[in-house]
Amino acid sequence: MTNLTETGFGYTDGDVDQNIHNTGPTLNELADQRYSRRQTLQRGGAAIVAATMGGSVLAACDSKTEELTAPTISAGSAATTASGRTVTLTGTGSAEAYSWTQVAGPTVTLSSTNALTTSFLAPSVATATKLTFQLAAANSTGTAGISTVEVTVNPTALGFTAVAKNKNDVVTVPTGYTVQIGARLGDPITGSAAAYKNDGTDTGFANRIGDHGDALFWFGLSTTGARDETSSTRGLIVQNHENINQQYLHTAGATSPGGVRPEAEALKEIECHGVSVVEYSEGASRAWTFSSTSTFNRRITPNTPMVFNGPVKGSDLIKTPYSPTGVAGRGTINNCANGYTPWGTLLTCEENWAGYFRRSGDNAARTAKELTALSRYGVTSSTGSYGWSTVVAADTANTTFRRWDARATGASALADYRNEPNQFGWVVEIDPYAPTSTPRKRTALGRLGHEGCWPGKFVAGTKPAWYMGDDSRREYLYKFVSNTAWVATDATATDRLAIGDKYLDAGTLYVAKFAADGTGSWVALVFGQNGITAASAVYPFADQADVLVNARLAADVAGATPMDRPEWTAVNPVTGEVYLTLTNNNATLRPLNGTDAANPRHYNDPYGTAGTAPPARHSMATRTAM
Repeated sequence: MTNLTETGFGYTDGDVDQNIHNTGPTLNELADQRYSRRQTLQRGGAAIVAATMGGSVLAACDSKTEELTAPTISAGSAATTASGRTVTLTGTGSAEAYSWTQVAGPTVTLSSTNALTTSFLAPSVATATKLTFQLAAANSTGTAGISTVEVTVNPTALGFTAVAKNKNDVVTVPTGYTVQIGARLGDPITGSAAAYKNDGTDTGFANRIGDHGDALFWFGLSTTGARDETSSTRGLIVQNHENINQQYLHTAGATSPGGVRPEAEALKEIECHGVSVVEYSEGASRAWTFSSTSTFNRRITPNTPMVFNGPVKGSDLIKTPYSPTGVAGRGTINNCANGYTPWGTLLTCEENWAGYFRRSGDNAARTAKELTALSRYGVTSSTGSYGWSTVVAADTANTTFRRWDARATGASALADYRNEPNQFGWVVEIDPYAPTSTPRKRTALGRLGHEGCWPGKFVAGTKPAWYMGDDSRREYLYKFVSNTAWVATDATATDRLAIGDKYLDAGTLYVAKFAADGTGSWVALVFGQNGITAASAVYPFADQADVLVNARLAADVAGATPMDRPEWTAVNPVTGEVYLTLTNNNATLRPLNGTDAANPRHYNDPYGTAGTAPPARHSMATRTAM
């Protein structure tokens, strides 16, 4: 008797006994008919069992008078599950060797083939689909028994009871689910850092997990360590580290004696930002652990070398003393959400990067165009977040901290870091499977306060698209369409960043413009089109690089529809419909009479004065098939 149970959902669909008896002739009689014992065992689907038992099966009794009885075996009764759930097959029987095989349905990977119990992950299906599994058994007399079980897989369904809202200061999950802690702030992940003390004395955060974990993405690994998108038991989790809690990183909180931040404190804070890549694996009883010494593990911080790709590469707008040719940069910061590519790379997105830069008192040294651009992106802070630019480095050649001072103090852009803000606000492509690869800033996708960058529906022969929200109040929804039509075999290429070059370095950036009835259109942000010219009264654009560096200004000129903090986008993989989550606005920027079809909600604090309400977080979505 056997049970087929769906792990984590605690149901049983009943038991069925299936006794299969061998009523055929003895082995000697078969030999007389020119059949070998091995052929007999192979007939009926028990070849694997025969191989497992080896010589012990072939040494079966040779007596013509000894009746061979097949072992009692049951694979269980039919059951129903849903895509994405783990199903366990538990057989019962009285034999010396067993073998599970799949004989029908979409191919799945069985966790074990030579034990009574095995499990698999139900595959993704669009309609109810039947999978059939066979359990074969053999004993030392050379006889075999076979039983089959059928599992029906339905399309994905929630399958759990929603958690009731509460104010408990704990993570609450549905019944049948568990919470496990993975890598925490400060945990070593490269073997180059000591155990985390968590007392403010720890250093070396370029080799530790960073702070403020944000968007996660899973990249599967096979048992040999190769890329395997079907793997759900071993893989890499890539995580953003958007910001920090200063007070927990230092022994007595952050200090700034004489208005100058200590170098060690600032370095720790900088390194706590960025991205981490960590290997995880599933063990017994579904317990998850991470490897602190995996060769895949990696920290990408604001100090990690980067390269620029796309139309802005080499532009005067991104030239700095670090990269006089405008082709390189350092790091990524304030990474909020993310995205991915079908060829196995991550797209991490730089969001609220503007406030990290020091800039004030240099208006006289700036052109009118520069002041317009700096104001539009909010690079107006007097000291910059955390005051990193105030550090006096022990090594005078070290510009790790100087770069956060965006004031125009020198004779040109190559004498100071006035252009450093232009090196941020991009989508950054990272290959998690290649820990020594250099991340690439994909400038064709525009410079904004990127929340995420999510792929549309990929169809062979059609140019692919990615959708992006600019996460600030009254900002816009964007999409990038590649110049290159999708080739399905590129999904399995091994030089993944080269495939990124193919699809992400040339294309058209669009911004969404909605009509009063809720319909919309995509407006191209291309130099020379839609008013985006050198004659624009809003901002005189010089070329396409200027358009992409100042994509917000180009969208202004093109008449894009301001929205209430466009954040995450998601695409229905079947229909191609795009969903956008809008986070919030305030009463000043979205008054009661300022709603429209694209922004149908108004917010005002019921306990405050109209127009002065603090921001509230609520979710709403707009949907469009674009």
